[in-house]
Amino acid sequence: MLHEPEPHRRNDIVIARLLACTALSLAIATPGFAAPDAAPIDLAAAQARAKATVGQMQAEEKVVITHGIMPLPGGGPKVDIPKDAIIGAGYVAGIPRLGIPALRETDASLGVSWVGGARGDWSTALPSAVAQAASWNPALVQRGGAMIGAEARAKGFNVLLAGGVNLARDPRNGRTFEYFSEDPLLSGVLAGAAIRGVQSNHIISTIKHFALNGQETARKYVNVQISRAAAHESDLLAFQLGIEQGQPGSVMCAYNRIEGQQACASDWLLNTVLKQQWGYKGFVMSDWGAVPSIDAAISGLDHQSGEQLDPGVFFGSKLAEKAAGDAVWRTRLDDMNTRVLTAIYAAGVDKNPTQPGAPIDWDAHAAIAEDTAKQGIVLLKNDGGVLPLNTAVKSIAVIGGYADGGVLSGAGSSQVMGKGGPAVKLPVAGSGIWATFISEAYHRSSPMGAMKAQAPQATVLYRQGQYIKDAAELAARSEVAVVFATQWMTEGLDVPDLSLPRGQDALIEAVAAANPNTIVVLETGGPVKMPWLGKVKAVVEAWYPGARGGEAIASVLFGQTNPSGRLPVSFPADESQLPRPRLDGSDWVEPDFGGNPKNGKDQLAADYNIEGSDLGYRWFARSGAKPLFPFGYGLSYTTFAHARPVMKGMTARVAVRNTGQRAGAEVVQLYLVSRAGEAKRRLVGFGRVELAPGASGTVAMTIDPRLLADWKEGSWIMPGGDYVLATGRDAETLDTPITVPLKARSWKD
Repeated sequence: MLHEPEPHRRNDIVIARLLACTALSLAIATPGFAAPDAAPIDLAAAQARAKATVGQMQAEEKVVITHGIMPLPGGGPKVDIPKDAIIGAGYVAGIPRLGIPALRETDASLGVSWVGGARGDWSTALPSAVAQAASWNPALVQRGGAMIGAEARAKGFNVLLAGGVNLARDPRNGRTFEYFSEDPLLSGVLAGAAIRGVQSNHIISTIKHFALNGQETARKYVNVQISRAAAHESDLLAFQLGIEQGQPGSVMCAYNRIEGQQACASDWLLNTVLKQQWGYKGFVMSDWGAVPSIDAAISGLDHQSGEQLDPGVFFGSKLAEKAAGDAVWRTRLDDMNTRVLTAIYAAGVDKNPTQPGAPIDWDAHAAIAEDTAKQGIVLLKNDGGVLPLNTAVKSIAVIGGYADGGVLSGAGSSQVMGKGGPAVKLPVAGSGIWATFISEAYHRSSPMGAMKAQAPQATVLYRQGQYIKDAAELAARSEVAVVFATQWMTEGLDVPDLSLPRGQDALIEAVAAANPNTIVVLETGGPVKMPWLGKVKAVVEAWYPGARGGEAIASVLFGQTNPSGRLPVSFPADESQLPRPRLDGSDWVEPDFGGNPKNGKDQLAADYNIEGSDLGYRWFARSGAKPLFPFGYGLSYTTFAHARPVMKGMTARVAVRNTGQRAGAEVVQLYLVSRAGEAKRRLVGFGRVELAPGASGTVAMTIDPRLLADWKEGSWIMPGGDYVLATGRDAETLDTPITVPLKARSWKD
């Protein structure tokens, strides 16, 4: 750490007395249990009906719902778009004779995607997934999923390509902003919550990208190397938890290779792990352009998506021919149809048709986006209590980040835009089909405008920051300087390092030298380096804050909202601390949607065996390196005290008290510190509690035994011995540990 967190260390005796005499007691449910209003769909119950329908299918009908197109006009492979299709990610024809509806698919991780404005509509943009994860609030994420599903129904879509749960193995991954975290428990629980929210609208959700999809560079041919044990203990566990708790109708397989096989044609991944070990009953859809051949069907792929992007249409007439002449293929084809229909029936897609043109409560949805942004903003530094700002402040210099116009969003297929499109749009890839998908765009939510509303008497002036001298001069004559720094990320392109682009580090240095009250607001897709950290008073991580991001940022800056976000990813001091200091294939960094090998190479190795299952904060614990900011870190405008955990079996209860003067929310984190004498660092439970000043509450957690175990040869193994657990302010700042003796046990999924 380059600086110490606020002084709120626990005194066990004092805290125990305080908690004992407090009247208010709140119980927070274990994260991961479904809310009553959005229980997971029942795939098993729908399977029997699906099998009956398959029994009524004619041979030619069995290759209708096994493949679909990408109904986008202009550019790319030409395709005839059916009249009942909607411009978006995908379309799958229905079978009216059997009451099987057409499937209309949209990208929707962060909202119904904009597709470059091709539909002429707009949607509500949630903050990035990593921002949502910073709330550590499954209920909030579930509300966001329900909001997206409601807007999708009103636009006529019934399949959402949502549920991104890949772990952040490398913060330079261009899709870091689309995924939740570096931890399997946090990611799995939040993905499950988002999926429950989406599917509460009688819409199928995916969970993606299965699996180990850790970078965009060479994404269609990078070959991931990892032991099966390490995979099960990390990335696969995140998927397993998300599937168990969300019951998505579909799993979307990934572009990358695993053990030399494309993920969408990996028998081990799709058949052995997903369908046999986990008993998954929904269907596996391909990512767009990720199907290498018809043999992927035998390897477990059930549906070919965006077929015109593949080398051929494999799951249509070619599949029918295979089934006609071979009983193995015929059985596989029936299973493929059964799985797609199971998802349709379980979600109620057939009995609850979408309602294109139905009214959307835009104000209510914007409020959800704003609340999500507020809970996800992380206060990283606050020297001298410079924040919150006083509304009586006389002058504010607002510098950089197009903060006069809007807030940054991530690009690619997840791009969402509100009414009127982007406030600012910068071309990145010139012209061509992918130019719109990877342009740098800003939502129409001005932080500067929102700050003016918070401090109406203040003089608030803006400089873009391209002229550093001019920005520093404005800062020097202002009471406070707020620098908005941005790190743009996109699907199809990794960032080469963790620096702020366009000379923003130098800009911050100059402004801080000119004004002692300099505050930095980061709008980033993930972690960034901060060479200027010791020279500024405060740092606020706002991520990509969505449709009402400007209002959320201003609310935190002026104390209307007490920041409660905690980092879902570690912030390294620099790239040398990462398992792979040099990004694999970094010399090839360029937009890579097509996926053709560069420099005559047909594979690029990504060696995940270096860290195995110890990624993120686990890697820092193992390597002994000190991150810039650890996983789980975040400051507040109030202080909290924790009592020691009270354990009963695999449950833990932690009493918390707000010892400060402001209402606020605390995130209790429970870590495994050692197991049978071996040092470990694993998050095994968490809970968020909101408390008034002086109030106390109790966070209850049930520990999933897989988090305490290792995966060996098809089984989970827990050694017998002492298990040492500790609550923490973050993954490195731990309270006094407790020791729990546990017996050895083993079990299969």
